[in-house]
Amino acid sequence: MGHFDSNLPVQTIIGGKFRRYNHVSMWRQLLWPSVVLMNIRDAFLVGVGFIQSIIKLIIWRPDVVFTKGGYVCLPVGLAAKLLGIPLVIHDSDAHPGLTNRILGKWAADQIATGAPLEYYDYPVEKSHYVGIPISTDFHEFSDNQRITAKQQWGINSHYPLIVVTGGGLGAGRINNTVALILNELLKLGSVVLISGTSQYDELRSLTPPNSDRFQLISFVSKDMASLLGAADVVVTRAGATTILELAALVKPTILIPNGKLTGGHQLKNAAVYLKADAVVVVDENEMLEKPSILVSAVADILSNPKHARQMALNFASFVRPNAAKDVANMIVQSIK
Repeated sequence: MGHFDSNLPVQTIIGGKFRRYNHVSMWRQLLWPSVVLMNIRDAFLVGVGFIQSIIKLIIWRPDVVFTKGGYVCLPVGLAAKLLGIPLVIHDSDAHPGLTNRILGKWAADQIATGAPLEYYDYPVEKSHYVGIPISTDFHEFSDNQRITAKQQWGINSHYPLIVVTGGGLGAGRINNTVALILNELLKLGSVVLISGTSQYDELRSLTPPNSDRFQLISFVSKDMASLLGAADVVVTRAGATTILELAALVKPTILIPNGKLTGGHQLKNAAVYLKADAVVVVDENEMLEKPSILVSAVADILSNPKHARQMALNFASFVRPNAAKDVANMIVQSIK
């Protein structure tokens, strides 16, 4: 978890997003009245946010603007361009979202990327592969540190540990699959399932009581690095920051990308690391049809420690320990 300085002033603008669904064709989306109407409404909201951004930037007179992507950044970035204020953007995903594609082409002075430049079509002359800034808590754990971390979490240190997490909000399809195959996974090792708060009560009724072999946790607010560091294998979604945190932990990892998200960005994130033999990728639809696929993927990693180690080392090669410093330098250097 990051740390937020409460002394930093925070102001908001109105924003709007363009709804697109990777698993639904564009023609079907155009015939989806609720989506069309919300997109029309949000186009108006982007215009309002653009005017708000212009006013705020004129009042603040910043030397540089930094954005991280997401729809709220579009009006701010365009306002910075209009006012001649240098704009630096950082793109964590291996596939740029719509906001960063627009800003990268028309507005940005400097572009920092989370993955190698070959996965982007940004102008090469202003693009820099810096990686993703992550907490120094995420680092490789020794065998002794992993045992200690298991004990701190109340997990039996004599068994391999399988940690399953769908991110802060959980992942219902992964949660449901793990509940179905839990007995099979427990034959391979101990299991910690981080469910997300919304599905915790449902899963609590479907799974055994917490013990030193199984724990159901709704949400981890602190020490996530120690829990993931304790793991012998991690099963997770393919969000960009989570991926790099696991790479920094040098952790054998199974990615189950959410193919329904806008632009299929998790699918594209996972493809980068699969190509480098740095992770195992399980197709979600195949897993839902045949849950044993996930059991097999976990078993393969735990039964082939030599390959799992090489895969984790390949994963670690993507870590850029100076990412935060490099982004900060780009911001400072962009000041005119």
